[in-house]
Amino acid sequence: MKIICIGRNYRDHAAELNNPVPSNPLVFMKPPTALLVNNKPFYYPEFSKNIHYEGELVLKICKNGRHVQPEFARGYYDQIAFGIDFTARDLQQKCKEKGHPWEIAKGFDNSAPLSKFINIGDRNVANISFKTVLNGNTVQKGNTKDLIFDFNFLICYVSQYFKLQQGDMIFTGTPAGVGPVQIGDVLEGFIEGEKLLECEIK
Repeated sequence: MKIICIGRNYRDHAAELNNPVPSNPLVFMKPPTALLVNNKPFYYPEFSKNIHYEGELVLKICKNGRHVQPEFARGYYDQIAFGIDFTARDLQQKCKEKGHPWEIAKGFDNSAPLSKFINIGDRNVANISFKTVLNGNTVQKGNTKDLIFDFNFLICYVSQYFKLQQGDMIFTGTPAGVGPVQIGDVLEGFIEGEKLLECEIK
């Protein structure tokens, strides 16, 4: 099982971090030990003083494939979840300054809280809304219509480099509104108004 993540996939998020809009998907990975499921709490790690939440939609791959062609891409995912890409922003900045990979800032243990998966069914995948709520206040609102690279494009692109396998997950990117968490905070994630995730920071 792979956890494939897409960075800077919403223009407003790229802008808020003063990053250029990518011309191709920005791909990175998280290890399986990053997953945090069943609404378990997130324990603030000692190695960082600036953990940021990034709420996003997560696709679950339902069959194996490589070099997927556009006309078949929709057949490779049938479920979606709400996930948080926790980022140690201070470590990430140090990595960037040295030209190093981001893994310690993105892939540390429990850095990927994940809700249960729900069936996409007949939903229009080009118009799915979601939001991140911090301590009762909505801090992120996203919609798949604003994706730079849509779900099907991501399936085709990623499968050029990594064989997609049943059970793999793709974190599809976060909209604007990311920010820090503190001990005692509670994050909630919603898809189409349905609450799917709750994560307390301890």
